[in-house]
Amino acid sequence: MTILVVDDETEILEVIKYNLERDGFNVVTCQAGKEAIRLVKEVKPDLIILDVMLPGMSGLEVCRYLRQNEATRKIPIVMISARCEEFDKVLGLEMGADDYVAKPFSPRELVARVKARLRAQNDAFEEKSDREQKIVRGHLMIDPQKYAVYVNDVKQTLTTKEFDLLMLLASNPGRVFSRNHLLEEIWGYDYHGFSRTVDVHIRHLRQKIGLDRGKEILIETVRGVGYRFVE
Repeated sequence: MTILVVDDETEILEVIKYNLERDGFNVVTCQAGKEAIRLVKEVKPDLIILDVMLPGMSGLEVCRYLRQNEATRKIPIVMISARCEEFDKVLGLEMGADDYVAKPFSPRELVARVKARLRAQNDAFEEKSDREQKIVRGHLMIDPQKYAVYVNDVKQTLTTKEFDLLMLLASNPGRVFSRNHLLEEIWGYDYHGFSRTVDVHIRHLRQKIGLDRGKEILIETVRGVGYRFVE
């Protein structure tokens, strides 16, 4: 498997590269955002380790660009940064990152997180056959095979995390999910304390599937608990 590592600090690149290659990964490195986008298209990595603070185009901008591009939106992204405030972590996750690791970090922990992300990605592909049937609810239709969502037959643009969140809720109508449970299920790690990112994604989903257009409410807020898809 190929991992693209993007960081403007040569020493950090070398440390990450060494530890990943020791575990059998093929590693490609670069030190700038625009170069990262070029390499993503060229080498088609299985996962990207992306520093937030990059010259020119920031890591957050790179992440947002990749998530908006159909060809790259499903590639797992692990962001790394010396900025470890809650706001920065939440912002990284909202931009579409799958994980966020603060500097300084243990190289072995980073490799473990990379492996966990790749396992989660493989599990998602294996589970796809278990959720192939379309889900239709009023004006909303979810097509898991095409990874697509339609409102009144008009395709909506959802991020990977938004789709996975909607699919989890819609596949379990009536079941209440706590914010922490949703964080663990969709983001793959225990992000207790960062539940605001769930609220932001739910708000975006409601806007995209019609809540703000006068349509029926499909995702309900259960006060003090979390969210559920209406039965």
